[in-house]
Amino acid sequence: MEIGKLNWDDLKLIIDNNRGSIRDDVIVSGGIGEDCSVIRYGDYDCVVSTDPITAAQKGIGKLAVNINCNDIASAGVKTVGILVTIMAPKSSKIEEIKNIMSDISDECKKFNIQILGGHTEITEAVNRIIVSCTAIGKGEKGKTVFTSGAEVGDDIIVTKTLGMEGTYIAINEKLDKLKNILSNEELDEGKSYGENLSVIKEGEVAGKFGVNSMHDITEGGLLGALWEVANASKVGFKVYNNKLPISHVTGKVAKVFGIDILRFISSGSMLICCKNGEELLKKLQGNNVPAFIIGNITSEKGILVDNEIENEVTPPECDELFKIYN
Repeated sequence: MEIGKLNWDDLKLIIDNNRGSIRDDVIVSGGIGEDCSVIRYGDYDCVVSTDPITAAQKGIGKLAVNINCNDIASAGVKTVGILVTIMAPKSSKIEEIKNIMSDISDECKKFNIQILGGHTEITEAVNRIIVSCTAIGKGEKGKTVFTSGAEVGDDIIVTKTLGMEGTYIAINEKLDKLKNILSNEELDEGKSYGENLSVIKEGEVAGKFGVNSMHDITEGGLLGALWEVANASKVGFKVYNNKLPISHVTGKVAKVFGIDILRFISSGSMLICCKNGEELLKKLQGNNVPAFIIGNITSEKGILVDNEIENEVTPPECDELFKIYN
């Protein structure tokens, strides 16, 4: 099998055929494009998401917190706590595990998130440390935002710049190669992206504004996130290459490794679908969150317009990040 997410047809078949019991208090369960499950508890919704860190080796504590809490933020609610699982090979040192947990704790303190528990194990089943977190959020009943809510005519907005997480990981993992290509200032900028991987602020702003759909842009990049939103919402989209926010540092890193930035892991950017996109831009920018309208939700295919040429977007495959290890 190929590295990365399962083929979407295979994954859908597995999910659809293995749902366990169906409960009335589960409002949303797992599905293609839906990163969060929602459970109804009286006047509140409990929002849950889980993800591992597998493509990076450095800074994995920080990454693990952000990718999971970003899923909760994309539902328009706040994360209350996380559960942490660490699987480490026999070659690991206790200092490595302590440092990972210290990074996780520091990141949680930034966002008022409690570490609720978890599991730590030394095992021959892995050849390097794997961190997996489950994040739990709490929101008012009926106000949770779903990936599947995008509607025809919605403006499509992305926040910050694309490829930040991928750039941050590439610089951390392949510094020896990149320090001969990027200037010290460019390396510092790329490293600083690690402090901008959260989409909690934009999730809160957009949730209060009232949007139809949100999705954090993770594995598979922008085009993967767009495809997931369209698939979940049963709509199409048209976005424009010349409207996409991409930093010069990410552009240079992508060129070195032959990476397609639009399929490059991009935690730190939120994909938002809503009416009155210009008004939301003002709200986001007023909260110091750069944001850009890149296109619209349509009724049919997913289309990327590049120099007036329309290209149909295909389902996401292996994230471009893995090219840094080739």
